[in-house]
Amino acid sequence: MKILLKPALAAGIALASLSAPAVIAPAAAQTAQGIGVVNINAVVANSNAYRTAQQQRQTTYQAQIEQANQRRTAISQQLQPMVTQLQTASQQANADQAALQQQAGQIQQIEEAGQRELQQILAPVALSQAYVEEQINDQLAAAIQSAATAANVSLVVTPDSVLYAAPSHNMNQQVLDQLNTLLPSAQLTPPEGWLPRQMREQQEAAQAQAGQGAAQPAAAPAAATPAPAVQQPVQGR
Repeated sequence: MKILLKPALAAGIALASLSAPAVIAPAAAQTAQGIGVVNINAVVANSNAYRTAQQQRQTTYQAQIEQANQRRTAISQQLQPMVTQLQTASQQANADQAALQQQAGQIQQIEEAGQRELQQILAPVALSQAYVEEQINDQLAAAIQSAATAANVSLVVTPDSVLYAAPSHNMNQQVLDQLNTLLPSAQLTPPEGWLPRQMREQQEAAQAQAGQGAAQPAAAPAAATPAPAVQQPVQGR
């Protein structure tokens, strides 16, 4: 069983948008119903490993975060006069459209270059986020299965696939308890050379494909097709 998390590297999981674990129904009700609903993002965001890592990351990667904030402010201060000038020029009668497009292009180039620079500065922070989430993700299936077994639940679904469910179906707290037991804390800093699972799988697939190509024998050159015999003309008698 493989649980896939929605990407949360850029901004993290918004806790305010995640439904908090509801009051858990008695075990007998869970057994009778046999169906549980689990909000995976809510469980992850409220897990001890995730919450602790979020706090530790602010300290461990403080230098990168402050550098990114300072650079973001500098880029904003650089762009603001240019944007104001462009807005003013565009409101003038008979504005030079070619010049406006050139100014807009310059602003866009600075914005895109700034985003790339910020991503590079915050790359260690994003990698740490992915590393912690992967550790949690590796334990989610076992946590869900243990919680379902304890509650005698034979079917577990996510809120995205449910139109209505009584509060007694909510298994967030049970799964959260199991997850906290399986993974009380997560390692914050990935080891040297670590890559997220998706990138590792892509590299493995590329290596396997390259290996298969190298193992295949070279195709034998096609035999030359003999030239057709030229028929000599018959001499008239």
